[in-house]
Amino acid sequence: MNKVKVGIIGTGFIGPTHIEAIRRLGFVEVVGLAESTQEAAEQKAAELGIPKAYGDYRDMLKDDEIQVVHNCTPNHLHFAINKEIILAGKHVVSEKPLAMSSEESAELLELAKKHNVVHGVNFNYRQFPILKQLETMVKNNEIGKVNLVHGSYLQDWLLFETDYNWRLAPEVGGKSRAIADIGSHWCDTVQYVTGKKIVEVFADLATVVPVRKKPTAASATFGGQASAEESYEDVAINTEDYASVLVRFNDGTKGVFTVSQVSAGRKNRLDFEINGSKSSAYWNQEEPEKLWIGHRDKANEVLLANPALFSDEAKASIHHPGGHNEGWPDALKNMMLNFYTFVRDGKDPHTDQANFATFEDGHLSMCITDAILESHETQKWVKVAVGEEVLS
Repeated sequence: MNKVKVGIIGTGFIGPTHIEAIRRLGFVEVVGLAESTQEAAEQKAAELGIPKAYGDYRDMLKDDEIQVVHNCTPNHLHFAINKEIILAGKHVVSEKPLAMSSEESAELLELAKKHNVVHGVNFNYRQFPILKQLETMVKNNEIGKVNLVHGSYLQDWLLFETDYNWRLAPEVGGKSRAIADIGSHWCDTVQYVTGKKIVEVFADLATVVPVRKKPTAASATFGGQASAEESYEDVAINTEDYASVLVRFNDGTKGVFTVSQVSAGRKNRLDFEINGSKSSAYWNQEEPEKLWIGHRDKANEVLLANPALFSDEAKASIHHPGGHNEGWPDALKNMMLNFYTFVRDGKDPHTDQANFATFEDGHLSMCITDAILESHETQKWVKVAVGEEVLS
């Protein structure tokens, strides 16, 4: 069987995780890697065992062997590179956010449809096996009518004033940080599980550390606190460290979530609770194999991820027996498995249902972020506008 051939652009924190997940599939091969210089590309390609190295991603796009390209670059490069990948006629997997504005993401979605390429966005949290199980439980009315959804996504990697990363600079990371970076994951995950769309928001944002000390040497995402010997320059920060957002869903369901990158001790805690008319369900990404199910009139339960206990729809997403816990890298693998199975099987992105996040989901995420920023500025409820359409 001929393997699907793949190229990766960008090898910071996320690029190598894409490569690892792809390699676990068996029927996909990473054959090329692009970096900002030829020297950097060759060094990374040697480290990661990739045969082709490109100092300019445009040269990779001319390689006829490569069928799919992953865009793992910083946020400000997503739009231009995604556009060039599509125009080169290659299928594309983009990191989120899809672009720097909803106008850009709308253009990318239109282009992807026009050129009939398979398009995916790495919203990987929806790919945890137990969330597929929860999605079927909600769909099958086991939770009952969903009345409210609440939760948070908390991190601490930007707690100290000496914590600095490219994501803090609006010209590189975008006009939103905590919402675009992690709030987007919370919204996508909750919308997937409930089958509902966020249509209106009321937001309160804050910059907790208004001035940070930027090291003169570059630092990696999640790289830890800088050493005392480093030299710094003071940099004013105008993107949010924290946000709380009231949300309304398309069927009238209410919700609220908080995001923070300055919550000590919380490393990557995405969590949410669904309160339904029959029961409740709670999930926490840092303990991804557990689903708490709450009842009014009997003892509460904890469902541990186990294919023997999953619905028929959810069994395909779990790959190990009960007790063999699957975590963050496995959810990413599920994203890649679903995307590349779609590509391998020659499915039509126009007509076939994708079981991964597409550019349509990425565009909706950008529209939600825009509405949240507008709400904070105006201190009013703001409807989510997807192109000319206002969701309601």
